[in-house]
Amino acid sequence: MRVARARVTRAAVLLAACVLLCAGGLFAQSNDALLRKVDNHYNHLSSLRARYAEHYAGMGMDRTETGTLVLKKPGRMRWSYDAPVGKVFVLDGKYAWFYTPGDAQAQRVPAKELDDLRSPLRFLLGHTQLKKELDELTVTPEGAGFQIAGVPKGMAQRVKLLTLEVTTAGEIRSMRIEEVGGAVTEFTFTDMEENVPVKNSDFVFTPPAGVTVVNGLPPI
Repeated sequence: MRVARARVTRAAVLLAACVLLCAGGLFAQSNDALLRKVDNHYNHLSSLRARYAEHYAGMGMDRTETGTLVLKKPGRMRWSYDAPVGKVFVLDGKYAWFYTPGDAQAQRVPAKELDDLRSPLRFLLGHTQLKKELDELTVTPEGAGFQIAGVPKGMAQRVKLLTLEVTTAGEIRSMRIEEVGGAVTEFTFTDMEENVPVKNSDFVFTPPAGVTVVNGLPPI
């Protein structure tokens, strides 16, 4: 059960990871103007493909995994982890699916339920408004770029801080989620391609023969 819960937590983080892959803005701009650029960018984004590396430390685990992210609006995405594990997280617009090859079960969670539990997910499902999604929001210079940080609304009991590292070109190159319980998940993104052709079939998950579908998982 602990591993299953960790999957849901990281999947939500994965969903959150897609949220903010471009900001565009300079330090001379006000924070509000910078945030509006992020909003406008995502509100006009139709699809995205990127490579990612995920480092997760928590619940007795410490590991780094890599994979490919594919996103298509409205509300569809697929996180495909590289071999040898090859696990997948698929959001088909109605359900979020979690499956690791070889497991006897595939987890299925209603997309809206996952959105409610994992606030950053809503960034990718529709209209983006950072100021309405993050409390204690800050924008500060960081190295050659800048940093956006805050607490997802309604998740203060779970998430201590969400931090995004953004380049001066407006691309978010890493995202860090610090949970209240001490777990930390960090993503780095490379080879990002926006508004590229994406097949609808990429977001269809069919459980393998003999695999039991478990409807819903308890919140973390």
